[in-house]
Amino acid sequence: MTRVGFATAAALIMFAAVAFNQEQVVRVPGAVYDADFRSEKPGPAPRRDLSGIWEPARGPGDAIGAQGAKNVPDTGRPEHQLPFTPEGLKANLANKPAWGPRAVASALSNDPQPTCEPQGWPRIILHNYRTAQIVHTPKQVLILYQFNRKWRNIWTDGRPLPKVDDFLEPRFWGYSTGRWHDDYTFVADTVGLDERTWLDNVGRPHSVEARIEERYFRRDAMHIDVTITIDDPVYYSKPWVALDRLPLRLQPDTFDIREMECSPSEFARYTKELAEPAAGVQNTNPR
Repeated sequence: MTRVGFATAAALIMFAAVAFNQEQVVRVPGAVYDADFRSEKPGPAPRRDLSGIWEPARGPGDAIGAQGAKNVPDTGRPEHQLPFTPEGLKANLANKPAWGPRAVASALSNDPQPTCEPQGWPRIILHNYRTAQIVHTPKQVLILYQFNRKWRNIWTDGRPLPKVDDFLEPRFWGYSTGRWHDDYTFVADTVGLDERTWLDNVGRPHSVEARIEERYFRRDAMHIDVTITIDDPVYYSKPWVALDRLPLRLQPDTFDIREMECSPSEFARYTKELAEPAAGVQNTNPR
């Protein structure tokens, strides 16, 4: 089967989606989900430990934010309106997403991610959160993501979070430090994000002053709940919660994390053969 390089298509097409017990629980081969364990009583959470391979507990479709951040999708409903500052609203309107109520044809979108530019943090989990493996080292927490085969390092050695002025250049994935709030809650903060990246799939922007908090609550032996909060005083008048306690489930240590890459050549083919004709764009390139 030919893999589709276009990221928005990849966000919706599963590797081998099948129904489970007639309840339409979409699954990745080899993964287990909460629906598999009706009468489960998980044991207590280990202290200060997030290590392992994790999948969205209700199935991978639960963490696909095609219409924007899961907690506040771009639906046009009043409760999903973000607290934009005038500068933030201007930046938001300058983005032309291929999804949501402001969607344009994909060939006319200025979304940097489908062309295989780094989607950055936190979009990697607000757009298409799939399998992630968490590894502890003496001085860091490492998170390895299936989507586009990316990884992040969160410093846990007590160093202070640097000020934006300390950076020589912005980073697609920012600079992260973390700490244990208590024995079962790990909190990390990220600053220094490159303004070219979007927060989510519908083009919500961020400034270089943005600070992203991620909170992992280990509620029992088999689950972590993930919350993401955006704090950007330049573009938003107050912090807002983009992901609210998304449950993840621990997978067997033999679980195979399958490849999910963005291919520039396949994206170029998709654009030429499908996206540009659909948008009425005439291709003048004879090749």
